Amino acid sequence: MGRRVSAAAVALCLAVPGAVATAGTAHAAPRLPGNCTATACHFDVPPGTYDVQVLLGGDSAAVTAVSGESRRSLLPETATGAGERVARSFTVDVRTPEGEPTGPDGTSGLDLVVGGSAPALAGIRVTPARHVRQILLVGDSTVCDQPGAPYSGWGQQLPQYLRKGLSVANYADSGESTVSYLADQRLWGTVRPLIRPGDLVLVQLAHNDKTTDAATYRANLETLVAGVREQGGRPVLVTPIVRRWFNADGTLNNGTALLVNSLGVDHPAVVRSVAGDEGVPLIDLTARTKALVESLGVEGSKALYLYDEKRDNTHTSAYGATVYAGLVRDELVARHLVPAGGVR
Repeated sequence: MGRRVSAAAVALCLAVPGAVATAGTAHAAPRLPGNCTATACHFDVPPGTYDVQVLLGGDSAAVTAVSGESRRSLLPETATGAGERVARSFTVDVRTPEGEPTGPDGTSGLDLVVGGSAPALAGIRVTPARHVRQILLVGDSTVCDQPGAPYSGWGQQLPQYLRKGLSVANYADSGESTVSYLADQRLWGTVRPLIRPGDLVLVQLAHNDKTTDAATYRANLETLVAGVREQGGRPVLVTPIVRRWFNADGTLNNGTALLVNSLGVDHPAVVRSVAGDEGVPLIDLTARTKALVESLGVEGSKALYLYDEKRDNTHTSAYGATVYAGLVRDELVARHLVPAGGVR
């Protein structure tokens, strides 16, 4: 746990003199605080939600991205011209454990990594977030903050698409089914009390419900929906990403690809049914990822998954997770769950 200080003290001690700038405006580069290097920053703050403003650019042309905590992508690559300074902001969730809820605690405080093909960080300011809407994620290994490369969940890549004021709190966890997620106090028992009125809670659980019967699977989804609503949140059901498992004709029309379990339970169909019956917004990620994978074909779709690295047709690469997170962003906007001005 980081030392506890007041919100005002955090803002004061982390402020970077001269770091406020407007996009496209040139400024003399301010001095970075002592807790930063050219490629990383650490802020000794307690768990909470924080707004981060970065000033990007340097004497030479640069391309800078920011990640943090458990390998979360927080800001996509941003280009700056020689001598140019560009300000960007995002909101980040800081918690313990910092990654998967059943994983190790990780490091206390907020850790940021400055990357990109030619990174240049000129300044940074971290302040407690005053106005924020949470997007909480309930899911499995295809969604979670994966601890090590080359794995990445789409929830790990989603923050980079969101602007200041929208925060992703990723409580997805590897290996979880609807049964195990509800039963584990570190999972649903932890997430449910965190839901505030107006928060979105995206639920994608199916890959590990391999022996869950249809009635139980449906009841578990209904329990999750009811629990979110009781807290004043807004549930959003998400059908699972497809497995990259082609038929001879180049389609994914088989049970392995489309998440039909050993009992014949068609998970995406049940999710769609519950969403319709309960009046819950639906992100049909099965349909979106199926269309994309089939359009890319057997060879082109390999890069989305870890086929080349691990012969894995279920888990996504960082590239694939980023593409799939982009599909989620598009659906959030299309269904008016977040404003178009709140995404990148």
